[in-house]
Amino acid sequence: MDWQLSDDAQPAARVPASRLADPASTHAAATDARPVPVTGAWRPGDDPGDRRFARIGDLAVEAGGTVTDAVLAYETWGRLDERRGNAVLVLHALTGDSHVRGPAGPGHATAGWWEDVVGPGLAIDTDRFFVVAPNMLGGCQGSTGPASLDHDGVEWGSRFPRVTIRDQVEAQRRLADALGIERWHAVVGGSMGGMHALEWAIEHPERVGSAALLASNAATSADQIAQNTLQIEAVTTDPGWLGGDFYDLPGHAGPARGLALARRMAMLGYRSPHELNERFRREWQSSVDPLHGGRFQVESYLDVHGNRFTRRFDAGSYVRLVDAMSTHDVGRGRGGVEAALERVTSLALVVGITSDRLFPVADQQRLAAGLPTSVSGPEPVVLESGFGHDAFLIESRRVGDLLTTLLG
Repeated sequence: MDWQLSDDAQPAARVPASRLADPASTHAAATDARPVPVTGAWRPGDDPGDRRFARIGDLAVEAGGTVTDAVLAYETWGRLDERRGNAVLVLHALTGDSHVRGPAGPGHATAGWWEDVVGPGLAIDTDRFFVVAPNMLGGCQGSTGPASLDHDGVEWGSRFPRVTIRDQVEAQRRLADALGIERWHAVVGGSMGGMHALEWAIEHPERVGSAALLASNAATSADQIAQNTLQIEAVTTDPGWLGGDFYDLPGHAGPARGLALARRMAMLGYRSPHELNERFRREWQSSVDPLHGGRFQVESYLDVHGNRFTRRFDAGSYVRLVDAMSTHDVGRGRGGVEAALERVTSLALVVGITSDRLFPVADQQRLAAGLPTSVSGPEPVVLESGFGHDAFLIESRRVGDLLTTLLG
């Protein structure tokens, strides 16, 4: 296959209505009167949904400290073959979880986030592959994180140590061992999940057959760290943060406003200016113009995303996971980024997105140029899309075609 996309691939002009909140309903959703939970984390006693749980023992982390009796939540699809050679590891982005496919319902606040890519007959074909998707260490959907109870019966909160991408991959390695998987047919991840996939290929090259790195990077840039820092500060300056020990507060007194603001800030990195301008223009939310107390549609769009987010995520996890992204640098202790990339022996698919302002194409160019096994050579596959960073989730057909070829 020619790994460069065809010339007739054009950026989408408008976002499908199914991918964005209906502007007519966003004001009501943004002002939802339901009680705001102190955390949107999955907690023991909640319906497990399709989750399974693996105890991976005590895990000493890079920054110092130990996550004792750590647990990873995960979901699986398909069957592991007799040779245990058909396993594919799918790794989620910052605010994702193990629920790659399946409906929303008891135990799962949202439907699967890659329904059009993972499943029977799809790019990651569950009739052929045994697919494993864990919730990352420090997350809030079943894996041990700040909202989890420590041995004293109190949430970890501020006591939960800083974790890095390497720590999270070590947790995933232990999960693989527990499942009896010595080598992954492929490791696939986008955004933060791409950081994990790359770390797998560098630290455990003998255990990775191929790696797909979608809209990701080798080391977080100063610009990305700056954006992360502001989001963390939005949470930690909320009066309800209490240093991370807010879990005994009633919901309305927790750091929901700060977490919602952080999510609204993040959305600007996930979507492109072209998309927002084409979707919302300068249209109003109601018949009242913004000059006289009304609101722009784009304001309500951001509000609804922030509001919904506080009901499915945890502020403590958000701070720890964003910090893990900031500390990401595959070259740390390995002689630099390029020396680290040279350690990769698996086939590597590197995909960038033209309109990605969070992880711009220059990040993927550095990856492809440094990886000796890049399937597209020294340049990444560049997806022409107007959807911004989230195109790796939205452009499912085009991403799926690339993954199908990589998986063989």
